[in-house]
Amino acid sequence: MGRAFEYRKASKLKRWGAMSKLFPKLGKVITMAAKDGGGDPDMNPKLRTAILNAKAENMPKDNIEAAIKRATEKNTADMLEVNFEGKAPHGVLLFIECATDNNTRTVANVKSILSKNGGEMLTNGSLEFMFDRKALFEFDLKEGVDIDDLELELIDAGLQEIEAQEGEVLVTANFTSFGTLNTAIEAMDIEIKKATLERISNAPINITDEQQVDIDKILQRLDDDEDVQKVFSNLS
Repeated sequence: MGRAFEYRKASKLKRWGAMSKLFPKLGKVITMAAKDGGGDPDMNPKLRTAILNAKAENMPKDNIEAAIKRATEKNTADMLEVNFEGKAPHGVLLFIECATDNNTRTVANVKSILSKNGGEMLTNGSLEFMFDRKALFEFDLKEGVDIDDLELELIDAGLQEIEAQEGEVLVTANFTSFGTLNTAIEAMDIEIKKATLERISNAPINITDEQQVDIDKILQRLDDDEDVQKVFSNLS
């Protein structure tokens, strides 16, 4: 298996944590997508993807519908997508993606979490070349479909790598090919289980078990923050 496949599997639970934190974060993404492009998923690919990912995490239908409805309510604050870059102990680098209705609060919270746990904020752009931004799609391999034929079908849509394990397929592409590849997969009548944009370190490092305790602490603090959506690191 390639590194991207293993990274995807290992990182999912670390990023999202318990359902009590998971659903509100997914709801923010759905609300932002609906606010940007309308509440009809058939006419709004971004919303369609957000709903798909929420369903993949077993988010109840009522929660999804409520998140869409919030986009049309007058008292719903505008949400911003903001990124922060930081350095944790032991040479671990962090790329932190947030969704917030109060950027001042979010900056202060992220900065506090890092500084109180042996880390520091970095100037945005410092880590831009330390991570490769990739589009990842997960789906089940349809019965009778050959993986090599599937690869040939998707290359023109931007596919870079395709891997299969126990009937589950992971397709990787540059992030700029997210839309075209999503459309191509759907056109083949394949039900996508998960579609995400990931940042994968191009220079991963190893740390000791003792050092991992420090990193787990800072990752947990970030995950507990309501504005933090995803945290990527350069850990192997």
